[in-house]
Amino acid sequence: MQLALLSRLLSVGRAVLAALRGRLGALCWSLAPLSLSLSLSLPGWRDSAPRPQREQEWDDAPPTPTSVNYHFTRRCNYKCGFCFHTAKTSFVLPLEEAKRGLAMLKEGGMEKINFSGGEPFLHDRGEFVGKLVQFCKQELELPSVSIVSNGSLIRKQWFQKYGEYLDILAISCDSFDEDVNVLIGRHQGKKNHVENLHKLRQWCREYAVAFKINSVINRFNVEEDMNEQIKALNPVRWKVFQCLLIEGENSGEDALREAEKFVISDEDFDRFLDRHKDVSCLVPESNQKMRDSYLILDEYMRFLNCRNGRKEPSKSILDVGVEAAIKFSGFDEKMFLKRGGKYVWSKADMKLDW
Repeated sequence: MQLALLSRLLSVGRAVLAALRGRLGALCWSLAPLSLSLSLSLPGWRDSAPRPQREQEWDDAPPTPTSVNYHFTRRCNYKCGFCFHTAKTSFVLPLEEAKRGLAMLKEGGMEKINFSGGEPFLHDRGEFVGKLVQFCKQELELPSVSIVSNGSLIRKQWFQKYGEYLDILAISCDSFDEDVNVLIGRHQGKKNHVENLHKLRQWCREYAVAFKINSVINRFNVEEDMNEQIKALNPVRWKVFQCLLIEGENSGEDALREAEKFVISDEDFDRFLDRHKDVSCLVPESNQKMRDSYLILDEYMRFLNCRNGRKEPSKSILDVGVEAAIKFSGFDEKMFLKRGGKYVWSKADMKLDW
C-alpha cells in the first residue's frame, strides 16, 4: 500500500516538474531579444527538429489546449492518396519526453488527447501508443483519451492490455466497397479493410471502448450510399470530412501526395451529407470548419499552423513551454466550439450498451 502511494506521489511530482520546466522555457523565450534566433534546449532532449521558416504570433490571449491531436509519428503502412500528414520524417520522441510534453499540456488545460499519425500502431507494434494512453488516463487522469487509426495493425491483445484506459477508438474508413479502398490507397496486401472494421467494432464492444468512424469524402466515394453500413456498425460518432488540400503535404512541389484528383466541390460534399442526413451520429466537417479548428501537435511536439494553406510549425513545447508555443498555432477556438469540437468524450459519461 505504501509502495503504491509512493509511486503515485512520484508520478505527480514528475508531472509538476515537467510543467515548471515548460514555464521556465516560456519565460526564457519571452525575454530573448527578438532579433535573435533562439532555440532553448532543456535537459534530457536536444531539439533536432527543422526550424520553422516563418511564425505568426497570436494577436490576443493564447487559447487553451482543451483538445489536442498529437501526431507522434508520420510513418504509415497505407498510402491514402489524399493524406494530409505524410511521412516526411521518421522521427518519434523518446517515450519519457513524450510523457513530459503531455504532462505540460495537462498543466496548460488539456482535457482530451487524441493520438494519431501516420499510423499510431506501427511504432513499436502499438506498445508506444499503449503506454501513452495508459499514462494519460492513469497518471494524468485526463477525461478523454482517443486514437485515430486505420485499424490494420491492432490486435486483440492490445485491447486486453490497454483497452480500459482508452475512451474512443476512431477507425478511418472511406468506403464499404473494397475496390474503392484500393483506389484510394487505404489497403495493404490482401487484407480486407471492411472486414477488419467489423472485427474492431466487436472488440470495442468486448472491451468497453467507444467506437467511432472517420471518412474522407472524395472523388471516388462521393456518390456512395453508406446509410445501411453505418447504421449497422452504430458508432458513437461518424466524422465525415471533405477532402482537404494542404500545401507541402498532399499538394505542391514538395508534397509526397498529389490529392488534387481527390478534391470535390462544396456542392458535392453537401449532396453527400444530404444523402446521409438520417444518420443520427453524423458529424460533418467542411474544409472551412476543418482548417484552423484543430490543435495539431507534430512529432517534435510543435503546433502546426494551417492558416496559410500549409503547415507552419511553432517552436516545440519541450523547448519553450505550451503557452509560448500555442501563440503560433493559428488555432480558431471559436470554430472549434462551433463545429462541435467539445462533446461528451469520456466513456464514463456515455450511455452505451456495450
